[in-house]
Amino acid sequence: MPRLSITGISKNFGAIQALSNVSLSIEPGEVLGLMGDNGAGKSTLVKIIAGNFQPSTGEIAIDDNKVVFNKPLDAQREGIEMVYQDLALSDNLSAASNVFLGREPLKRFGPFAYIDYSSMNRVSAELFKQLKSETRPRDKVRKMSGGQRQAVAIARTLLSEPKIVMMDEPTAAISVRQVAEVLDLIRRLSDRGISVILISHRMPDVFSVANRIAVLRRGQLVCSKRADQSSPEEVTGLITGAIETA
Repeated sequence: MPRLSITGISKNFGAIQALSNVSLSIEPGEVLGLMGDNGAGKSTLVKIIAGNFQPSTGEIAIDDNKVVFNKPLDAQREGIEMVYQDLALSDNLSAASNVFLGREPLKRFGPFAYIDYSSMNRVSAELFKQLKSETRPRDKVRKMSGGQRQAVAIARTLLSEPKIVMMDEPTAAISVRQVAEVLDLIRRLSDRGISVILISHRMPDVFSVANRIAVLRRGQLVCSKRADQSSPEEVTGLITGAIETA
């Protein structure tokens, strides 16, 4: 049973056709590399899945149950989490505070309530351990490497025990060593049975972790196939239009 199925998804912004009849599915624990040139429709598609946009036509199903997302909170309730390219982290806060941002546990003392930092540190440490990251709960985010920042953003998604995590360009503008860390984090999610949609322009990164490749061109799905049955050369041809479909 697919974890996520999208069927006949189209999206219009006035006269602009951003997506046209896109159908795609992803299995539990599968890593799907979503590729395409700028303006191909990748961001529109993931924003529909994340509940930011509603499709003009088409359906979304989670575990074979049809769902309708009117806002991002609806998608989160169904187990969909998004890690945006800017990560949306607060540099002046600790790793633990970022993991729990907006969801801080409280302790009560009579009529008073205060944030339970010890619980936040304990749970965050366990999440980082599960991800096999060296990130420490009390460290300030402003002092962290790109790989550690990604670990904080991913740990935040794990608080809600997600079914699907979508990642937008997670390996952009970081060092080779940090890229390796982030790819390992993606493998950890997959090992836990979490489906991952990886949006990236970096072909080697996608092929090193993805089970399947999907390519969008001008709002249309032109490829969805196993990564080991494709190649960077074929994907490049599909993105540019040198190859019509695969």
